[in-house]
Amino acid sequence: MTTASAPPRGARRRRSPGANALGLLFCTVMAFPLYWMLLTAIRPSSEIRSNPPQFWTAEPTLDNFRRAMASETFWSSVRASALVGVGTVVVSLLIGVAAAYAVARFSFFGRRAFVVVILSVQMIPLAGLIIPLYLLLSDAGLTDSLVGVVLTYLVFMLPFTVWLLRGFVAGIPVELEEAAMVDGCTRAGAFRRVTLPLLAPGLVATSIYALVQAWNEYVLAYVLLSSTDKQTVSIWLVSFQTSFGTDYGALMAGATLTALPVVVFFMIVQRRVAAGLTVGAVKG
Repeated sequence: MTTASAPPRGARRRRSPGANALGLLFCTVMAFPLYWMLLTAIRPSSEIRSNPPQFWTAEPTLDNFRRAMASETFWSSVRASALVGVGTVVVSLLIGVAAAYAVARFSFFGRRAFVVVILSVQMIPLAGLIIPLYLLLSDAGLTDSLVGVVLTYLVFMLPFTVWLLRGFVAGIPVELEEAAMVDGCTRAGAFRRVTLPLLAPGLVATSIYALVQAWNEYVLAYVLLSSTDKQTVSIWLVSFQTSFGTDYGALMAGATLTALPVVVFFMIVQRRVAAGLTVGAVKG
């Protein structure tokens, strides 16, 4: 019986430069809009619309950031986005963990239908739900309310949260919980002491997704929130586009400030995100 031999090292080395060049080209194309946003944010106003365009500036300035942060609604928008983001993440994790554990560990009537409904909700376009959601929240007196926005976001966050965490729970051996219960723990105690710590990578990965979606969402926030002191940062960015024109410098500076919290949070927990995605893919 013969076995396939590995390709010579020289062949692998010959393919390596081309693959590296292709990867570098892909990263350059993907990173260019981010670079242009940062460049526009530190450019003087006289250089923003230069023709031909300049790919660097000799006189970087922070005036665009000062003008963006001096906006009347900047800090109120940051506060509103923080409350909506944290509220969405916390509530989606609390409900999602319990639902995912039930789906992964227990057999009950309608279990498969529940999973099908979770997947089906993800296929419904957002535009088709704006009017029904607005009418429901209006009847409940939750329009122009951050609580109403959080509840609306949960409609879209919870299905993905439950589906993702279900994979993480299923990847944890049930024997660990059984051993803890043999030692005297209740099922709730075994979940809290054994399963929940092992779910940490999944909780981080899920919270990243929920935070990014809640922080960047625009359409629902624009429809549901009318008070300027309750508008989120995604709506605040639109204020730089007026009938007199667009302040591109302040707009790009505001976009940079808007993206910064999520980027910093992701850099802090990126190792747990990578580990969590691997663990969650072991068993579904």
